Amino acid sequence: MDPVIVIGGLVLAIILILVLGAPIKPMKWVGLASMKLLIGVLLLFFANVFGASIGLHIPINLFTAVITGLLGVPGLLSLTALQLWVL
Repeated sequence: MDPVIVIGGLVLAIILILVLGAPIKPMKWVGLASMKLLIGVLLLFFANVFGASIGLHIPINLFTAVITGLLGVPGLLSLTALQLWVL
């Protein structure tokens, strides 16, 4: 897909939200979920950086980011345990 079309669609969506107003509740949930997903990705990234010395590599994908984002450090530890002992 052409990047101009994607950027144009995002700009149009932002303008529509600004003009028409966005429902507060759904946007709050979307923002919270996005923040948790970003935290999960960052935790996985740092785990891969520091775990490289012991041969630990947890793939960063949607499933592992959601698990780590929702559960936090216990989720990261469970993924680490799965990677070290099961896989």
